Amino acid sequence: MNLLLSAVLRVVVTGLATLVTLLPRRAELAIGPRLGRLALRLDSKRRTIAFDNIRHCLPELGPEGWQKLLLENYEHYGVLALEILHIFSPIPGHYRRYVEKNAVVDNMEVFRRLDARDKGTIAITGHFANWEMAGIAGLKGLNVLVTGKRVKPPWLNAKLVASRLSLNGRTASGKRILPEILRWIKSGNTGVFVMDQYLAPPAGVPVEFFGVKVDTQGAVGLAAARTGAPIFAVYSRRDEKGVIHAVFEEIVLTEEEQQDPVKATQALSRRIEAWLRRNPAQWLWAHRRFKNVVWPHAAQKSRAA
Repeated sequence: MNLLLSAVLRVVVTGLATLVTLLPRRAELAIGPRLGRLALRLDSKRRTIAFDNIRHCLPELGPEGWQKLLLENYEHYGVLALEILHIFSPIPGHYRRYVEKNAVVDNMEVFRRLDARDKGTIAITGHFANWEMAGIAGLKGLNVLVTGKRVKPPWLNAKLVASRLSLNGRTASGKRILPEILRWIKSGNTGVFVMDQYLAPPAGVPVEFFGVKVDTQGAVGLAAARTGAPIFAVYSRRDEKGVIHAVFEEIVLTEEEQQDPVKATQALSRRIEAWLRRNPAQWLWAHRRFKNVVWPHAAQKSRAA
């Protein structure tokens, strides 16, 4: 991105962030779904990706169910966009105060029980509801290092990293982040792996997700084997009042899964899918999760033709 475009983007984002900083939460929750419905009409590329993902993953919903879920999903995006803008507020300390006011942790005892083993902990998570606001857990006692890609331009990435740090969360980016995360876990902290996005080999391994093999973050089983750290899942959901819940669930792998990183990844991917099926409206269906996948029913139609 050239310097001029970056500067213009910075002015726009900061201006919008200032506006949402002044918005009451009730107004945010009322405006967000309307923005989402507008985006649904205008964003044909992402709309197509989201609709295709929904119909392939949830064929049992049928055409009416697919359209209903697509609408609910875009209404969620509208609220999410306003929430994300708070990260870029120019008012010092605003984002932390915003998260403290609008997010809570469920099942904190899960973490406390696992942390008491003194081996560090491993958390898996995904892009449910508002995953950034799930960082409220950092203010409740977790010392978090989360895997994440650097975003452009640099000032945008710096604001994102700073917002996580304000919630006691650190970000690991780059090509060789596994050793850094292993050291972090062995020091008694929590390493967080995002497991619901496409990740190309060799870091990504093919495991079943919604009935098809798709490349998925494969380092969690290896990290667990090398550190002995217990694993838990962190899901987020937005309730009807707009409160973001960071939900903790313990994950126990079988001995066979513990000894095989691919089988461990498969078991963890099943947990992500199960949660997604429980709350499908608040996930990133518009993300190209299923790259290089041929869906069984699509292949059957192709052969029939």
